[in-house]
Amino acid sequence: MGLFSKKINKQIEDYQHELIETHYKEVDNMYRQIRGWRHDYRNHIQTMKAYAAKGDLEAIKNYLDLLDEDLTTVDTVIKTGNPMTDAILNSKISLASARGIKVVADAHIPVKLKSSEIDLCCIIGNLFDNAIEASMKLPKEQRVIRVYMDMKNTQLYISFTNFTAGKKMKKEGKLFRSTKGEGHGFGLVRIDAIVERLDGYISRNSEDGAFTTEILLPQI
Repeated sequence: MGLFSKKINKQIEDYQHELIETHYKEVDNMYRQIRGWRHDYRNHIQTMKAYAAKGDLEAIKNYLDLLDEDLTTVDTVIKTGNPMTDAILNSKISLASARGIKVVADAHIPVKLKSSEIDLCCIIGNLFDNAIEASMKLPKEQRVIRVYMDMKNTQLYISFTNFTAGKKMKKEGKLFRSTKGEGHGFGLVRIDAIVERLDGYISRNSEDGAFTTEILLPQI
């Protein structure tokens, strides 16, 4: 292996570690918020009891509306059946929501996966980060990311679609041209490397107004 190849591999490895650390921080932050809400649960109940004692139904209604809005920001919206997938999906959905991006997700993983949690974290995290970055270039009302995950026979199927600004993206080699920094390029390379190592399949398709990535990962 040449010096240049070793340097590139080292950069990709460093980026992978940084990416995983970032994802776990996002997951940890989400669960910290959940624990915080649970900690305040007794105080919320006591407040509503005080309103009830005074017969102030309007105050109770308003307080419940506030709690509902607060809980929505930390609620676990996706339950796939795989804990790590749940964690990374929900942390990214929370991140996207905070940036005004609607996420339409349908994910089901009813079996124990052969793919490692680190591999899934890298793939899903990168796909989400790329989709979020592209969505931020659009007006808020046009920001939508569609996620679909399910088992197709013995393979895990992953599909990410996001709307894009401008025309069809230009493909260079196996990848599409990116306007982001080198970290984005390493992310794409890392996804491809994982899919190849797991004897999987990946397809990227850019049509006017939308970009879709589809991945199949064997689980036997």
